[in-house]
Amino acid sequence: MNELERNLRKNIGKKIKLARTQANYTQEQLAEKLCLSTRYISQLERGIAFGSATTITSICKALNINSNFLFDDLIQSDSPTINELVSPSFLENYLKLDNYNKLIVNMITSELVKFQKASDNAKKKA
Repeated sequence: MNELERNLRKNIGKKIKLARTQANYTQEQLAEKLCLSTRYISQLERGIAFGSATTITSICKALNINSNFLFDDLIQSDSPTINELVSPSFLENYLKLDNYNKLIVNMITSELVKFQKASDNAKKKA
């Protein structure tokens, strides 16, 4: 396996883990739902294994995600990957929040962006 394939598998695996976390499934629960082993789910999430088309389709259905979630940024070579846009640990934590706390995070983020723009403008003027 070459470096490109290794990175593709890891990226897809992180997305599977992210979707599983968002769906509030443990690896054991997802494995049971798909009639797969917990070890195999772990290997998929770490990019060690890569599922067949049937397995990937089953994972998408079980986690209620579109295959675009897993593959879209990988096919468009000029688009950034999810890891370049958002830290995986931040995204995992964010997805664990209830809607009220997600709203608070969004408000704080908006205010930080405004503050950063103002700070950047002040630096340019100085």
